Amino acid sequence: MLKLTPVSWRELVKRLRELGFEGPYAGGRHPQMRRGNVTVIIPNPHEGDIGVGFLRRLLRQALVSQEEWLGE
Repeated sequence: MLKLTPVSWRELVKRLRELGFEGPYAGGRHPQMRRGNVTVIIPNPHEGDIGVGFLRRLLRQALVSQEEWLGE
């Protein structure tokens, strides 16, 4: 079983698009991505990677399983 690893902002957006999300759209202080009636607020682009703990919370909010994210 593969494990989650830190990802860049670009990789996060790319992978969410592969999973059917649209965006990112401007929304308040942070960009948002949408799939159906699910809206995920993602962090602003920055230099560092998105850590595993934060990525896990984003996936939970997006209703995406770890297996689905990893392509298992």
